[in-house]
Amino acid sequence: MNKFIIILLVVLWIYLIINRSKFFLHMMQLEGYENNNYRKWILESDKAYSIRLKKSIKHLFIIMIIYLILVLLTNKGVHFRIFILYTFYIIWALYMFSTKITHEGAKKPLVFTRRATRLYITNLILNIVLLLIIFTLYIKNTDNRILFSPIILFIGSILYYFQSETIYLSNILVKPIEDTINRRYFEQAQEKIASMKDLHVIGITGSFGKTSTKFIVGTILKQKYRVLNTPESYNTPMGLSKVINDKLTDEYQVFIAEMGARNIGDIKELAELTKPKIGVITSIGPAHLETFKNIDNIMKTKYELIEELPTDGIAIFNYDNEYVKKLADKTFKEKILYGIENTEELDIYAEDVEVSELGSTFTIKDNNGNSIRCTTKLLGKHNIYNILAGVSVAVAMGLNFEEIKQGIQKIEPIPHRLNIINPGTGIIIIDDAFNSNPIGAKAALEVLNQFKDGRKIIVTPGMIELGEKEEEANREFGTNIGKVCDYVILVGKKRTIPIYEGLRDGGYSENNIFIVEDLDEATEVIKTIARPKDVILFENDLPDNYDE
Repeated sequence: MNKFIIILLVVLWIYLIINRSKFFLHMMQLEGYENNNYRKWILESDKAYSIRLKKSIKHLFIIMIIYLILVLLTNKGVHFRIFILYTFYIIWALYMFSTKITHEGAKKPLVFTRRATRLYITNLILNIVLLLIIFTLYIKNTDNRILFSPIILFIGSILYYFQSETIYLSNILVKPIEDTINRRYFEQAQEKIASMKDLHVIGITGSFGKTSTKFIVGTILKQKYRVLNTPESYNTPMGLSKVINDKLTDEYQVFIAEMGARNIGDIKELAELTKPKIGVITSIGPAHLETFKNIDNIMKTKYELIEELPTDGIAIFNYDNEYVKKLADKTFKEKILYGIENTEELDIYAEDVEVSELGSTFTIKDNNGNSIRCTTKLLGKHNIYNILAGVSVAVAMGLNFEEIKQGIQKIEPIPHRLNIINPGTGIIIIDDAFNSNPIGAKAALEVLNQFKDGRKIIVTPGMIELGEKEEEANREFGTNIGKVCDYVILVGKKRTIPIYEGLRDGGYSENNIFIVEDLDEATEVIKTIARPKDVILFENDLPDNYDE
C-alpha cells in the first residue's frame, strides 16, 4: 500500500511539474533563451512569484505544521498516526490540484521547436532526478517516515512551485549543446550564401521601420527580380540562418535581410553571415536602451552594417534622421541619401506630400531630374520615408522610375503596422499593435488625428525597452494622447502609470480614462463607449512576458 502511494505521488508530482514548467519554458522562449533577460523577467514580473503562489506555499506550510503537531502530541498508537498520514496525503493531493497555478491563453503561444523540446526534456530529467533524491530520503527514513513524510512532500511542493528556477538551471545545462548546434547552423548558412556568387544581398537595419522597409523593398524589386525576404521579424543570427538554410535557393536573385540588434556587435555578426553589398539604415532612436544604454552605442551598432559592406558596396541613409545623418557624413563609400527635408542635399526625396486617413500621395524625385507621382495606401508620413528607402535600393539595383512606380502601387499595408480594419460595425480600427516606440507612437497619433468624423479612442499598454528614458517617454506619450483622443484605455495598471501622469498633467479628464488588466477587458470597455464613426487606435500589444 505504501509503495503504491509513493508511486502515485511521484506520478502526480511529474504531472503537475510538466504542466507548470511549460509556462516558464514559454517565458524563456519569449526572452530568446537569454538567461539574463529571463532572470530580469522573474525579478520584475508578478507571474513568476504571484501572491497566489506565496499564499499556496504558506497554506501548505500550515497544513504541514498542523500534521506535525498532531503526530507529536498524540499517544493513540501507530495505527492512528498512519491514519493521520494517509489523511494528510489526501489533503495534500486535493490541495495541489485545487491550487494548481494556471495561466491564461497566450497571445503568442509556446512553439515546441527543437530547441524548446531539448530544454523541456532537460528540465524534466532535472526534476525527476530531484524527485528521486527527495523520495530516496523518504524511503531511507523508515524509522521516522510518519514524521518526515509531510516535510518531504512540502519540499516537493516547493520544487513544483519554483519551476521558474529549474528552467533557468536547465537552460544553463543545455547552453554548451545549443551553442554548438547554433554555430554549426550558422556556419552552414554562411557557407551556403557565400557559394551563391550571383546573389544580391541587401541588409536593412534601424531602430524603427526596418521590417516595413524590408517588405516595401521586396515589393518594388519584384518588378525586375526574383526576391526572397526574411519573413515577419526574422532578424537574428538563428532567424536569418534558418531562412538561408531552408528557403534560399538558386532561383532567387535578391535576398533581403532584416538585421536586428540589442547589443554592440549584433549587426556585425549578421553582416558577416550574409555579406550584403547594399546596406540601409532607416532610423536611429531610443529603442532597446535597456541593453544599449545610450544612443551612441546604438549608432555604433547600426553602423556596423556599413563598415561590413565591401569597398564597392552602396550605403543608403535616411538623411532626415539626425543620428543617421552623422553616420552618413562620415561615410566615404558610395552612398544614397534620402529624405523629405533639405532636398538640395539629397539623392532621392519626396515633395508635394499629401497625407490623409486614406493614405498618402507624393512626388518622388532624384537629383538627375527624374520624378514620379505616387499614391500609397500606407498611412503616416513615416511610411513615406520607408518607401523612399525602397526607392533608393531600387535605384541602386538598376530599376527605372516607371518600374519603381508600379512597385509602389502594389505595396500593401503590413499587418499590425498602422493598417485599417473595418469590422463592419461602422467603427474604424487602426491596428498599430506591433512594437511601439516614441517615433512610431507619434506617427500613429498623427494618423489618428487626421480622422475628422467620430471620436478618437486609443488602447495602449505604453512603450517598453527604453531603459532610463522609458518613464519620460511614456509620460510625454500620455501628454500627446491627451491632445488627440477623446477616450483612453490603458492596459496594465503598473506599467501605464507614466502615461496616466502625462494625461493628468495635461489637464485631461480622468472620467475619460479607463485602466484595464488586459485586452479582453479593454474590449468590454470599448463595447460600452464606442459608437459608429468612432476611430480606435490599438497602439502596441506587449508580448506575454510583459503582461502584469
